[in-house]
Amino acid sequence: MVTARKAATKGAAAAGTTGAEAGEGGAVDVRVLKKYPNRRLYDTQTSSYITLADVKTMVLGAEAFEVRDAKTGEDITRSILLQIILEEETDGVPMFSTAALSQIIRFYGHSMQGVMGGYLERNMQLFADMQKQFSEQSKGAFSPELWTQFLGGQAPVMQQLMGGYVEQSKNLLEQMQEQMKNAGALFPGMPGFPPKR
Repeated sequence: MVTARKAATKGAAAAGTTGAEAGEGGAVDVRVLKKYPNRRLYDTQTSSYITLADVKTMVLGAEAFEVRDAKTGEDITRSILLQIILEEETDGVPMFSTAALSQIIRFYGHSMQGVMGGYLERNMQLFADMQKQFSEQSKGAFSPELWTQFLGGQAPVMQQLMGGYVEQSKNLLEQMQEQMKNAGALFPGMPGFPPKR
């Protein structure tokens, strides 16, 4: 039962859902996909082969799923999600600049890798929350009259939403800096940490 619960939580995280969002008691029906050596993905729920585009649709729909290597049983959900990001960055309008990607790469193996990963994750969640709030505030804004009113009041609305996001992001950065100071005190002279004063 514990293993099933861990798998449910892991799969929910892959699709961007939590146990609380999934229903009472945090029980999540995790959709299991298997990847075969021929690089094909098999959906055990529908008993059919699917594509990366289908997996992207699951992510967009916030479905709980996990991808397992058909031969070893290893969880390879992250590598599939990275493939989707690569396709989006290559074929569509890229989200990351070359400079941003280079900076991300520089954090691998760096003493602050774990902190930066958490910082990015929390910032993305804050931004998603802000986007959801914006969408809820602008429901029905597509009639010409309401849309005109919305555009007229867009600056204050955006300032309010962005102000909250910027404040939370600033707080996260301050927490990260505090963690760096604490780590520097524990490991003086270690590369990546500020020198002890």
